[in-house]
Amino acid sequence: MNLTTWRERLGPIGVWAPTDALGLDRAVALARQVEALGYGGLWVPETMGRDPFAHLTHLATQTTDLVLATGIANIHHRLPGVTLQAANTVAEVSGGRFVLGIGVSHRPLVEGLRHVAYGRPLEVMGKYLTAMDTSPYMAPAPPEAPPRLLAALGPRMLELAATRADGAHTYLVTPEHTATARGALGPDKLLCVEQKVVLTDDADLARSTAAGAVALYVGLPNYVNNWLRLGFSAQEISDRAPRFLDAVVAWGSPERLLERITQHQAAGADHVCIQALTPGQPLQPDSAALEALAPA
Repeated sequence: MNLTTWRERLGPIGVWAPTDALGLDRAVALARQVEALGYGGLWVPETMGRDPFAHLTHLATQTTDLVLATGIANIHHRLPGVTLQAANTVAEVSGGRFVLGIGVSHRPLVEGLRHVAYGRPLEVMGKYLTAMDTSPYMAPAPPEAPPRLLAALGPRMLELAATRADGAHTYLVTPEHTATARGALGPDKLLCVEQKVVLTDDADLARSTAAGAVALYVGLPNYVNNWLRLGFSAQEISDRAPRFLDAVVAWGSPERLLERITQHQAAGADHVCIQALTPGQPLQPDSAALEALAPA
C-alpha cells in the first residue's frame, strides 16, 4: 500500500452511513451527494441487510472518484478466500477505489443472530489474515490491492493492525482513543476514525438522538470494555449519561462539529468519517449536516 497515495485519495474527511434502511435509488443518491460535496470516502457497514461488497460494487458504477469502504465486513460471515475474492472484485470494478475494512464483530451478533461460533477474537483474526494471504486468486488483479484495515479498539487488536494490516478503522471513540491508536499503529499505517455528529444546538434533542444511536452498542462487550478503558463508568454507559454521550457523539453548530473532527486529526487520524445523525432520527443520514460539514 502506498500510504501517501491513500491518504490523498481518502482525504481528511469522509462519510460513514448505514444504507440498509434506504431504497437502492436513495442509497445511490446519497453516494452521489457525498461525492459531489467533496468527501473522500463513503463507509458502509455490514448489518443484517445487503451484502456490503455487492452493494459497494453497484455504488462504484454510479460514482466516479469516491472511495468506497466496508466499515466493517464481518469475518465470521464469510470464508477468508471469499473476502479476498470480493475485495479484489470491488477494487477492479471501481478502478482501485476500494478500502477493505474487516472485523470480528461481536459475540451476541455472531452467535445470537448468525448462529456461528465466535472464538477468541485475536486468534480468530490472526488465522483469518493468514488464510487470506495464502488464498489463490486467478482473475486479473485489480489496479492496486485494496488497503486492509482492521476494526480495532483494544491494544492487542491495534497491535495486530500494526503488524498484519494496513491500518485500523475505529468506531465510537474519542480523540483520546485516537491518540492511543496512532501510538499503537505508528506513523506508517492508515487510521480511519468514525465520528457521530448531530447538527443541533438543542442539548436535549442532541442527547436523545445520541442515546438512540448508541443503544445497540452499549450491550456489546467490545465497545463497553473500550469505554471503560477510556475512563467512563459502567453506570454512565448504561444510563447514557451526558458526559458519556457528549464524548462519543459530537453535537452543536457546524463549527463545534468541525472542532471535534479537528481534534481527531490532531490526535493522529488520517481520515475522519462522519456519521451524520438526523436529529430525532438517528438511523437516517442528515443531508443538512453533510452539506454543512462538506470539505471546502
